[in-house]
Amino acid sequence: MDDAVFSDEIDRYRYDVVVVGAGGSGLRAAIEARMCGKKTAVISKSLLGKAHTVMAEGGCAAAMGNMNPRDNWQVHFRDTMRGGKFLNNWRMAELHAKEAPDRVYELEAWGALFDRTSDGRISQRNFGGHEYPRLAHVGDRTGLEMIRTLQQQVVALQQADAAALGDPEAMIKVFAETTVTDLLLEKGNPGRPRVPKRIAGAFGYFRDTGRFVLFEAPAVVLATGGIGKAYKVTSNSWEYTGDGHALALRAGATLLNMEFVQLHPTGMVWPPSVRGILVTESVRGDGGVLRNSEGKRFMFDYVPDVFRAQYAETEEEADGWYDDPDHNRRPPELLPRDEVARSINSEVKAGRGSPHGGVFLDIASRRPADYILRRLPSMYHQFKELADVDITREPMEIGPTCHYVMGGVEVDPDTGAASVPGLFAAGEVSGGMHGSNRLGGNSLSDLLVFGRRAGLGAARYVSALPFRPVVPAAAVSAAVATALEPLHRTEGESPYAVHGELQQLMFDLVGLIRRESELKTALVELDKLRARAAQVCAPGGRAYNPGWHLALDLRNMLVVADCVAQAALERQESRGGHTRDDYPGMSAEWRKVNLVCSLGGDGTVSLRHQPMPAMREDLLTLFDLAELKKYMTEDELAGLAEGSGVFAEETH
Repeated sequence: MDDAVFSDEIDRYRYDVVVVGAGGSGLRAAIEARMCGKKTAVISKSLLGKAHTVMAEGGCAAAMGNMNPRDNWQVHFRDTMRGGKFLNNWRMAELHAKEAPDRVYELEAWGALFDRTSDGRISQRNFGGHEYPRLAHVGDRTGLEMIRTLQQQVVALQQADAAALGDPEAMIKVFAETTVTDLLLEKGNPGRPRVPKRIAGAFGYFRDTGRFVLFEAPAVVLATGGIGKAYKVTSNSWEYTGDGHALALRAGATLLNMEFVQLHPTGMVWPPSVRGILVTESVRGDGGVLRNSEGKRFMFDYVPDVFRAQYAETEEEADGWYDDPDHNRRPPELLPRDEVARSINSEVKAGRGSPHGGVFLDIASRRPADYILRRLPSMYHQFKELADVDITREPMEIGPTCHYVMGGVEVDPDTGAASVPGLFAAGEVSGGMHGSNRLGGNSLSDLLVFGRRAGLGAARYVSALPFRPVVPAAAVSAAVATALEPLHRTEGESPYAVHGELQQLMFDLVGLIRRESELKTALVELDKLRARAAQVCAPGGRAYNPGWHLALDLRNMLVVADCVAQAALERQESRGGHTRDDYPGMSAEWRKVNLVCSLGGDGTVSLRHQPMPAMREDLLTLFDLAELKKYMTEDELAGLAEGSGVFAEETH
């Protein structure tokens, strides 16, 4: 490689595995890669410890059976598939359900301090869509404890390296406040044109100084989280600008089912400065109920037919479930998140909303103050400090907020490998695990299960390489030029103006309820915004220049927004986090279709249909045939009846 490229403006590092993201999946992937003996870099866009994982408050879903011995991985798998409306990658859902308990116990062995039952086991709480109390938790600060524990494990590895090698960062190092702008591929081989290009490194910059940095590495694990900052009202932190999704696209990987964006039903709605901040599902899991402006507990009016058998029909039955779940059905407030969000939206549209455009979440009238303070200390503090609301005395005003994207990088379930050799992904940036809607609590166990698998997959990939790919000098030069463009312009509009319009556009036209005409309008407007974003100006130098940072983030948010809008227009049904007002029902034919986005050489997004892999028969037998009839086509059901004695008996 031409060393002339590396002036004093570019720092250069050499690693085996580079992990982009320092949340739960990123740290777990880095730990695994390091434990496999690979020299590993962890790149954190913000300060270490500030990852968005800390906002996951309610708990980590794992079928340990501590609160109900009938819970097991098969029930967890079944709940996950139901929550995702059977569009999940079934292999990912299977691995997740089987391995989540081991990952939680592993965290405990590394020092995580979980809440305990009276006999000393890890406590587990109820959450929407889970049949049994399944969420291992630390009050309502579970994500924070996970990050603390994983960071401490990184430190423990560094201490071991200091003792053995004389340098704590010899084998694993964290680069804080560092942004990756491009993944770099090796040069193509003219003699072997069909051999895919491999990952050779990652290029970015240090956010405080603006200095460029090149990481030469044959394996990159994307663990960058979601896309929420493309929406006006979101629970997501500032880092969630779709970086990993866009990096994967530009490197030649594909994105799966990007139309599925989850609006968490309970975000703060007042005051405006805190609108969208998450209100944990634990409030409902611990007895909180939703009421409209008339005081009615309205969720009983919105239980879909596919879930009616599992949910209570009266307040008496719903309230009885908390103490006697064996003889009562679940409260409808604990339906999957997509169902609750749509129900809240319907109440507000009908004129029965709260004064500030949401509904009321009431736990004050349901639980004593000491119970609320013990179980929900962070929620009490959040509302008291930010909204001057005492949740032990009065209800909260809440409404839907953009929270999670189910779509993401298409990966191999077992290894986390994307279609580009050397590229891996885990956590929210990867697609498939959650289908069309994620169950609360499944995110933290997802991070652990697939973070570990991606780190292991990356390490094994590196070990099998016959040679290290080389970063082309031209690719570095192109990455530098692209990054500097907003700084070199003397005229152009502010990136903040374009970002504000993008957020409003996505929330209004590609939000909770979608329509063909609005989606087509959104795609036209996104083209205009993309042209404007290409001409934004970020005055000043590279040091401490947030306008420059946003100008570079805009490139990612716009291409991801295009994927979401195109896929939402294409999928002509309503399923999970995708609700089409003009196609209100679920379609058994559409359930068999994955929508896959890729990026052309001219930078435009293209979309294609891809068949959904058929579920293994032993997993299908976990469901009643009557339930499968709600999701599957007649041809699929006929095949089941012929191939399975269990189903054949029920069909007659």
